[in-house]
Amino acid sequence: MTENKVIKKVAILGAGVMGAQIAAQCINVGLPVVLFDLASKSEDGKAENKNAIALKAIENLKKLKPAPLGLAADANLIVAANYDDDLGLLASCDLIIEAIAERLDWKHALYEKVAPHIPAHALFATNTSGLPIGELAKGFSGELKKRFCGVHFFNPPRYMHLLELIPASDTDPTVLDALETFMTSTMGKGVVRAKDTPNFIGNRVGVFSILAVFAQAEKFGLGFDAVDAVTGSKLGRAKSATFRTSDVVGLDTMAHVIKTMEDSPQGDSFSGIFKIPEVVKQLIAKGALGQKTKAGFYRKDGKTVMVLDVASGEYKPSTAVIDPLIERILKKPIGERLELLRNTEDPQAQFLWAIYRDIFHYCAIHLGSIAESAREIDFAMRWGYGWDKGPFEDWQAAGVTQVANWIKEDIEQGKTLSKEALPAWLFSGPVAEKQAFHTPEGSWSASENIYIPRSSLPVYEKQIFRAALLGDGSPDPKTAGTTIYENPDLRAWVDEHQSEVLIASFKSKMNTFSPEVLNGIVKAIEIAEAHYAGLVIWQPTSLKLGTPGGPFSAGANLEAALPMVMKNGPAGVEPFVKLFQDTMMRVKYAQVPVVAAVSGIALGGGCELVMQSAHRVAAIESYIGLVEIGVGLLPAGGGLKEAAIRAAQGVTLAGNSNFLDFTKGSFENAAMAKVSSSAQEAMKMSYLQKGDIIVANVYELLALAQSQVKAMRYSGYRPPIPTLIPVGGRSVAATVMGQVVNMRDGGFISEHDAHIAQKIISIITGGDVEAGTLVTEEWLLKLERQAFVELIGHPKTMERIMGLLQTGKPVRN
Repeated sequence: MTENKVIKKVAILGAGVMGAQIAAQCINVGLPVVLFDLASKSEDGKAENKNAIALKAIENLKKLKPAPLGLAADANLIVAANYDDDLGLLASCDLIIEAIAERLDWKHALYEKVAPHIPAHALFATNTSGLPIGELAKGFSGELKKRFCGVHFFNPPRYMHLLELIPASDTDPTVLDALETFMTSTMGKGVVRAKDTPNFIGNRVGVFSILAVFAQAEKFGLGFDAVDAVTGSKLGRAKSATFRTSDVVGLDTMAHVIKTMEDSPQGDSFSGIFKIPEVVKQLIAKGALGQKTKAGFYRKDGKTVMVLDVASGEYKPSTAVIDPLIERILKKPIGERLELLRNTEDPQAQFLWAIYRDIFHYCAIHLGSIAESAREIDFAMRWGYGWDKGPFEDWQAAGVTQVANWIKEDIEQGKTLSKEALPAWLFSGPVAEKQAFHTPEGSWSASENIYIPRSSLPVYEKQIFRAALLGDGSPDPKTAGTTIYENPDLRAWVDEHQSEVLIASFKSKMNTFSPEVLNGIVKAIEIAEAHYAGLVIWQPTSLKLGTPGGPFSAGANLEAALPMVMKNGPAGVEPFVKLFQDTMMRVKYAQVPVVAAVSGIALGGGCELVMQSAHRVAAIESYIGLVEIGVGLLPAGGGLKEAAIRAAQGVTLAGNSNFLDFTKGSFENAAMAKVSSSAQEAMKMSYLQKGDIIVANVYELLALAQSQVKAMRYSGYRPPIPTLIPVGGRSVAATVMGQVVNMRDGGFISEHDAHIAQKIISIITGGDVEAGTLVTEEWLLKLERQAFVELIGHPKTMERIMGLLQTGKPVRN
């Protein structure tokens, strides 16, 4: 019988920014965690609460933005500890992660102290962004070396998908497998194994790419805002581009990572570029560290974004935009794009070709020393830096030999940042023959001179669609499996591995609801009832490029609804609303379970679909809410009906008739357009229900939803029996409206907001009836429908809808 290496409890050594946030992520995924730091003493030498440092860090987690915790109150689940009194707590921990400051001597001193207390079964890891793991392993002796390795969480740990796993020379391979399994499934990470070289993979390549931008921007005379205008989303990289990203990360943090490379004896032909840029040194000296000090490359003066002018050292209004010619070039396929950039004299074009060339050049030369294969570099840049495609994917798409020859020419002409020639394997051998770094058999390993296949660890069996790389032969989730039914906006299909479960996936923009989507859902339910165990509603967009987690649904398609109103007046939209309501009731009362697999935004109608599904499987990063008031409307697909039902259930469970207490929360959610900041908060808001499953890794979402359908079917699933619903009536509505009127009169909300709020509370409380009156779901749906039709004809609502469609921003009127 094999032993399960299950990690049931974690200890974090070091309550700094990273340590505390790693502890927070443990709590997010339901893992008990102990957070250690130095024992605290009062100034007069008498002991106060010796856990004060750890406790302060835990308290600070509640205030940090972006929020490290799914629910701020869950910070209290972290156990605070100190090194003087509490090392005995390590005995019950299965994984210990050291996360103190990046000082080799400090880490070694701590290892000496804790090593005798680490139990024989526990794994021991250091969270470091670049210190040599082999050197760190010298901080203790004996058998513990086999259980020691590096892990590198990217900041902030909750949101960044990348985790680097780095072995020391003595690390037992089974330890790495156990940690990869745990980090992938339990912690929700995309694990990349790195070699023990300076800054590993993500920061090694990422920081080089930033320093190359610095060098080329200076060469071509481009300002910081001009660089950001061309190196953001239009290049398939993070929206915050280069210098805004540096401000967010912190210039001091960036300088530290650069210094690690500068101090590393690596014999790197690019070593001349690994120096902290003079402008960064000057900004740090002034205390302008970026976003955390409200000034770096950028600062805000009121609403005006100011950018640093290097020549004067002063800030000036940011006005740079991308040249229209360059914008057109960047829309071309990558091969044509690179050729046009290379042959266009415009400084922005020459700059862009240079930074593409530099990253290709650098990655080709260093591939063999820093990574097992091209796969690790591409995933590191996608998951750690938000690139849509990794450097080797772009290179492969543009043509391996063609680009290699261009780079070779630039090297010979002295245009590159290094004179080192490209490796021979680019011009002869398998890569040149196949014109590919990634193939179905694997990704190119420069150190082994073969294509290396993906990891076959059992944990990846839960990922029906693993993260794909260009050319690796991975199935496209938008077309994979066997299509059973399809219309222009929805596809119903089965996956060959779990063919007893039907899957419905939307094809509309942002997965919005159109008549075709609604009709497709009904058809999919009919097919599932006749032939399958149940239906999963899952969107392939959850596996978007870069960091995964795309939208579940942005709600109803307003652009499609507007012509109905224009043609036949407000009443023209009523058939669409009725179709939406009927479809949601079909979802709720289907004879087989309908399970919503939620990731990303589920807004408006998307939230209503989530609420009325038989069960929900949600990624932690699920942002769910009824937001219709923002466009001057209210939920009319059963969202307010479900709010009334949840209020009635609360009253029944409490055994009293205080409808107000159980109505206010649902009313505020809809009337204030509140959106959950996590799946945990969605559960607190009653959008998710007790028993729903929260998933850490979005790549496991589909498989777990399919398994949920099968479990429900196996246990004899029956849809709920329609019942009469007791409602709060006009008295509860009047009480709530008293508070709304006060907010309106105080100028906190507009007259139109108050008008919509009155309709929302009236529906949740059942309309003009007495408290405790029993109503049907159809009654509540009719109230929703009537109010929606009335509002869509209101001039102020039309202003909001048109404003949002034209500018993408909400209009407050």
